[in-house]
Amino acid sequence: QVQLVESGGGLVQPGGSLRLSCAASRSIFSANAMGWYRSTPGKEREMVAMISSGGDTNYVDFVKGRFTISRVNIQRMVYLQMNNLKPEDTAVYYCNVRYDTGNYWGKGTLVTVSS
Repeated sequence: QVQLVESGGGLVQPGGSLRLSCAASRSIFSANAMGWYRSTPGKEREMVAMISSGGDTNYVDFVKGRFTISRVNIQRMVYLQMNNLKPEDTAVYYCNVRYDTGNYWGKGTLVTVSS
């Protein structure tokens, strides 16, 4: 089992920035990929950003140029830097880690973008 704990969510004004953090309870060196997803009421959870074991990144179109995903394996951490936030970015953000042996999720952190 792997526990993932997200932090860094909160209330921010449009145009502001937040950095989300995800701490893993075990090594992520062997993780195939790590990612951030988000969900809002009435919508399915959607991928926001992913980073592979080799450091390749992939972003959904609506966050390209605004969000940056990164991972620090030695610290067992994954980050999502979110800049120029918009009200439509309001959601619960979830961390995801994929190993050969399983796929794990955190409990999420709420991001609210509002003036």
